[in-house]
Amino acid sequence: MATDLKDAARAVEGAAVMELLPNRPRLLALGEPTHGEDSLLEVRNTLFRQLVEQEGYRTIALESDCLRGLVVDDYVTAGTGTLDGVMEHGFSHGLGASAANRALVRWMRAHNDGRPAAEQVRFAGFDGPLEITGPESPRQALTALHGYLAAHGDADLLPCTPEALDTLLGADDRWTHPDAMLEPARSMGRSTEAGELRLLADDLVALLEEQAPHLIAATSRDDWDRARLSARSATGLLRYHSSMADTSPNRMTRLVGLRDRMMAENLLDLAARGPVLVHAHNSHLQRAKSTMQMWQGQVEWWSAGALAQVRLGAEYAFLATALGTIRHRGVDTPPPDTLEGLLYALPRAPCVVDASRLAAALGTPHPAPRTSPWFGYAPLAPDQLGELDGVVFVRDAGEKPSEEA
Repeated sequence: MATDLKDAARAVEGAAVMELLPNRPRLLALGEPTHGEDSLLEVRNTLFRQLVEQEGYRTIALESDCLRGLVVDDYVTAGTGTLDGVMEHGFSHGLGASAANRALVRWMRAHNDGRPAAEQVRFAGFDGPLEITGPESPRQALTALHGYLAAHGDADLLPCTPEALDTLLGADDRWTHPDAMLEPARSMGRSTEAGELRLLADDLVALLEEQAPHLIAATSRDDWDRARLSARSATGLLRYHSSMADTSPNRMTRLVGLRDRMMAENLLDLAARGPVLVHAHNSHLQRAKSTMQMWQGQVEWWSAGALAQVRLGAEYAFLATALGTIRHRGVDTPPPDTLEGLLYALPRAPCVVDASRLAAALGTPHPAPRTSPWFGYAPLAPDQLGELDGVVFVRDAGEKPSEEA
């Protein structure tokens, strides 16, 4: 079977990826089957550089806190702050500790140095200010939105004062109680204050949209877009906190769906400004319905990629990454009769392969998915190949990466 794929395996380069697609997508999604492996991120970094230099891409979006991502964007575009500070404060989910992410930020800053704004590359986080089990307080998003409107809009139309907002928000640790995930009663999400804040957030968002012509003229389109990011984050967080307080059996399904809805809204906003390379877990980008096993059972939801696909159609493309080994996690050489085993036998890696040719090489019926001994790695499902535009394959993870981009 591997012989049938030798001619189909190409180096992971911008031109090879574009040859798999009918047109240049506004959102080019590159998934990963596990987090924390810099060898996968180095492939992403190389691809992004080529997409910038050869295909006109100007933005990369990572599965990281969208508000923290503004810190990274300020650094790569204007040199604000220091690289160490940006890596510490500009990422969530531990991504700032990655040498490959550090190399990406360093390259973006060097690329932008001396270039006009229109030619600069931009950075974005597209996750909400949350992890599944730990949403942030809505304070940062709400106060940023209110402050923007107070400074540049018609202050007489504001639905509340900063002091009233602060009183309703209260102490941040009320919103971030570590036991709220397992004990819904610990959540602030359905308190009287949270209910009032949801109404105020709705009024503030409406005001931001109603005064858009004046606000953009008084500040800039970029500043207004940032205010809209705060608005989406505020309403999304309040909705998420409300579902944290839910005691129904559908609670976790609702939470994972809300998270990806926030992701999709952020991605669609980025796509409206130009083509974007998106990098996240395969489960957040795939067109097929996503599933995950949690302590109370399996949950299913539509990913950010599936939601974006509905809006963008052919302007959304998805490349899933498959992985051979993660030996330090007990994931050894894949069995030869699996999808990863077929790819592991190819002479070229990393490589990108047309998904339809890979499906044909697997034959019918497709083999069962590979079984992983480690919960943190999700092998590709062969029966989902028809939902992919291509497969990127990395043979071995875990080797020490270079810090150079």
